[in-house]
Amino acid sequence: MFDKLMEAQQKAGEVKKRLDAISVTGSAEGGKITVQANGNKVVQSVSIDEAFLKEADKEELEELLVIAINKAMEQADNVSQSEMAAMTNAMFGGMGGLFGK
Repeated sequence: MFDKLMEAQQKAGEVKKRLDAISVTGSAEGGKITVQANGNKVVQSVSIDEAFLKEADKEELEELLVIAINKAMEQADNVSQSEMAAMTNAMFGGMGGLFGK
């Protein structure tokens, strides 16, 4: 059982590294605001179309940034859940691995 716990810790570290390398994007206003993050929910960059920036007001910009960030975080959640599910299935094959099957 201890070996399985050590293996789980190692696999979780591997998943974290893979998630660091996965890029997700959230955008708003037809791509005029784009937020890139990694699978671990760390925002990597924010891009705002220059023409849009000149004409947008502060409140509109703030609202659209929140939308783009939330979309990126949702994608990161989905990627993270998929990676963790794949790791769990590979390790335990359902739950049989816990019982030495």
